[in-house]
Amino acid sequence: EAVVSTQSTGRIVRIFKFVRHSRDLLIIMKAVSNAKRELILLVCLLFIFVITFGSIMYYIESGEKGTNFNSIMSSCWWVIVTITTVGYGDMCPTSAGGKLFGGFVLTLGIVFLALPMTIIVSKFSFVYEREKM
Repeated sequence: EAVVSTQSTGRIVRIFKFVRHSRDLLIIMKAVSNAKRELILLVCLLFIFVITFGSIMYYIESGEKGTNFNSIMSSCWWVIVTITTVGYGDMCPTSAGGKLFGGFVLTLGIVFLALPMTIIVSKFSFVYEREKM
């Protein structure tokens, strides 16, 4: 196990050495670093989003028979899976209100995940133009 761990650490170090010599990867890292504040805010909003909508979904589905929404935490898991559009299929709403709310969460999740891309792309453009000169 120690040998495998040492090999894994060596691979990670090699990746970081490669990043240091790649101009394009350095620009991407600078862009993400410049967007640090916005991305931290986004993670905080995501946390609030998951807790709020997980709680709402739990209360919508808690009275249904045969539901997998047994706790607020399991409902939060469903929200995370739905936001990221992974859709494992292990949980799904059974009531009409739950299905309607699920569609709402999915739509908001897609919009919510599109936000960081616009932030990173704008920061990338700024850093790329600055590095190009």
